[in-house]
Order: sequence, then C-alpha cells, then structure tokens
Amino acid sequence: MTQKHPYLLGKNWKEGVRTLPVKNPYTGEVIAEVCLAGQEQIDEAIALADKAFKTTRNQPAYVRSKICTQVADGIKNRFEEFATTIAQESGKPMVYARGEVNRAISTFTLAAEEATRIEGEVLNLDIAESSRGKVGITRRFPIGPISGISPFNFPLNLVAHKVAPALACGCPIVLKPSSSTPLTALLLGKVVMETDAEEGSFSVVPCKSSEATALVEDPRFKMVTFTGSPPVGWDIKGRAGKKRVTLELGGNAAVVVEPDADIAVTARKVCAGAFAFSGQVCISVQRAFVHESCFDTFVEHLKKETGQLKTGDPLSDDVNFGPMIDQDNADRIEQWIGTAKDKGGRVLVPGKRDGALVGPTILTGVDSQEPIVCKEAFGPVLVVEPYSDFQSALDCINESDYGLQAGLFTQGLDKIMQAYRQLEVGGLIINDVPTFRVDNMPYGGVKDSGFGREGIRYAIEEMTELKLLVINDYTESA
Repeated sequence: MTQKHPYLLGKNWKEGVRTLPVKNPYTGEVIAEVCLAGQEQIDEAIALADKAFKTTRNQPAYVRSKICTQVADGIKNRFEEFATTIAQESGKPMVYARGEVNRAISTFTLAAEEATRIEGEVLNLDIAESSRGKVGITRRFPIGPISGISPFNFPLNLVAHKVAPALACGCPIVLKPSSSTPLTALLLGKVVMETDAEEGSFSVVPCKSSEATALVEDPRFKMVTFTGSPPVGWDIKGRAGKKRVTLELGGNAAVVVEPDADIAVTARKVCAGAFAFSGQVCISVQRAFVHESCFDTFVEHLKKETGQLKTGDPLSDDVNFGPMIDQDNADRIEQWIGTAKDKGGRVLVPGKRDGALVGPTILTGVDSQEPIVCKEAFGPVLVVEPYSDFQSALDCINESDYGLQAGLFTQGLDKIMQAYRQLEVGGLIINDVPTFRVDNMPYGGVKDSGFGREGIRYAIEEMTELKLLVINDYTESA
C-alpha cells in the first residue's frame, strides 16, 4: 500500500479526499499518493501568506539569514532522503540527485548570506542650487506574498531558487510543485517547519491546473515566479495583471566548437551537457556546431563518450543515464527522431527505446525546420552539424526562438567577444557547455526563454522594491 502525503498550509499538514498518484518513471509503479489542495485550501494558503507578510516585511536581516541557514542545515541532515526521493519520483540517477541536493544546500546558504546584503545607497542630490541640502537614501523592501510554480526536472533546487530568495528578503511564498514530482517539495516543507520561519511563510499546495487560477490571478500575490514550458508561461503573464512576473522557460541550447579547442575534452563536456538527466534540462546541449576541419574527430570522441554512459535503475550508484519523466515524453522524442530521419537526417548514435527510457541519440544532416532542431527537445537527443564560417554558426544559433544560454569552445578572444556581442542569449559560457550553472550567477533568458533573472541576489532584486527617501538637512539662516 502506497503512503498518502498531506499538503502543507503554513505549518499545518492537511489531508484531502482527492489524491494524485506519483510514479517511479523507471519502474512505472505508483510510489505514493499526494493529497490535492482545492480552491478553498489555496485561498487559505494565500490568506496565511498575506497575514505572515505583516511580520516578515519587518524581520531584521539576522532573522531572515538564520532561517535560510536552518533550511540549509535541515536539507543537509536529510541528505540521502532528499536524494532518494528525487531519484524515485523523477528518474534522475543518484549521482545527479545527490548533486542537486548539494546545490540546494548551497542555494539556501547563499540566501542566508544575501539576506544580510540587501543594501541601498546614499545619493548626493545637491546637484543644483534648488536642491541644496538634499540627501537621498535608497533601500529595498519586500514586495509581498509570492506565488511559485516549479517543474519536475529539478524538484528541489528549482524550488529552492524560488523559496530561498523569498525567505531571504521577507516575502512569504505559496508553492505549486510539479504534479510529477511533488514529494521533494513536501519534504522541503518538513524542513521549513522545523525552522523559525513565520507561520504562513511557506505553503506547498499540489493541485490541478484547473484549480490553480488564484495562484496567478489573486491580487494578494505581488509576484508570480514560474519555471516551465513557454505556452504556460506566456499564458501566466497574460493573466497575472499588475503583478511582477519572472519566467524561466524553455531552451534550445547550442555550442560552437572552434578548431583551436581541445577536442577530446570538448566532446566529453558536450556529451555530459547533452545527456545528463536524459536531456531534461532547460540548458541541455541540443545543437552542436563544429568546425568542418575537426568535425570527424569530434564525432569519434563524442561516440566514445556516449558509449561509456551507464543505463539502468536511477537508484543504482553506478548508473548515470535513466528514463525520461514519462511514456508520453518518450513517445514524443521517438517521433521527433523518426521524422528527422525521414527528412534525411543521419543517425550517428542510435538510441534504443525501452518504455520511458530512450537511449542517447546523436544525429547529423537534420533539416533546420525539424522539431528536433528548432523546438525544445527536452530529451536525450543531440544534433551535430559542421560549419565553415564562424559567423554562420552564430547566425544558426540566433535563428532559434529561444535564447537561454550558449557555449563556445575557443581560445580566440576576438571570437569570444564577437559571440558575446551577437548571440541573443541570457548567458554565454566559454570553454564549457551551456548546461553550466552555479547558483549565485544571474540565470535567465530572452525571446521565448522568458525574462527576469534567478540566482539569489538577482531574484531578491525581482522580489523587492527600490524605495527612495529624500532628506532636507539644510536650514536657511535667518
């Protein structure tokens, strides 16, 4: 019999009649039942957050910092429980699940530090005779309750990137986790409950999308922070009204490999960037443009690296390649690969299908209008193409509707600066893959990849309002 998990309203666990089955993507078995919150319970969570803000908006920095440190410590104390939960509900291999737990600990630790650095500045306003004696002071103030909506692929750390900055700056947050991976967020709720966080600072409400309207439209929320698919994200923006909205949407990440790159090292990095967590990463390498002079050598190294991936049960410590999140997405990727082959694409490494598991697949010669090239694959597929002209490679990257991150392997500073100026992306990674991310850097994209930035300090800026105080310290003598 599977365990039934309640949802979290403030600091109270609530059970509901309706439940959501949570499946292990590798075995297909139901591993848990999660109680679903309805509209009434979501309203209660919002009311709790609204009430909590009356306290959290005035919390001193040391209190907010302490709470984030307590969360980091709580995750550390439950390290293996978090890693196992991630692996079971998402199919992420333990080697990556443990890495995600470490990153979440870092994310909350960074938040604890940034909570003490939310500063302002002093402005010299006496720039004209009319403003003689005027001094300006700026400070950042929390904007209010926040709605957070998170995806399945990083069920802990992408949740942390919403919760940690909110707690750090004093904004209560109500979280809707992915329906595929709600257990990790609920486990984080247990950790937050053991801290000094104010009642209502954090609620976790698994729910049906049809009943989540208030999470986007309720005026008590001052911001919606969403990570997920572009169609859902842009719909949220259209319905959010006057709220701030941060959208971390899809990607179609590309790398360019110049002849002066270390080809063996580059192939190893590209393999990892393309196939980590079966490519279900927004900044997974989907397209690789390799200079024609080193294309064949690169492909041989890439094949070798791909052949060393170990497929199997994500709970096994020696496995580094597991299933996709569900059968539907595996069906989609299999279909996209098939249409690319039908239109002339050549398979360099065939990926074997077994249920939700689709093996690493590498193609070349694929038409640029094929979904596997122009859309977000979000699966274990890499398209590799040769180029002769560096500018043409940059142009190919910019043809995409997406612009999250890109990678460039070269030693040439001129090429680096050319790419930095021209590529329409939120971040350019030099001599590494666009899959690179550390948790203090500004992270976000342009075009259909969304807008706004995560990364603790930058997320805090999104969640706070800059307010000006002008003081007149000049008294005209009699």
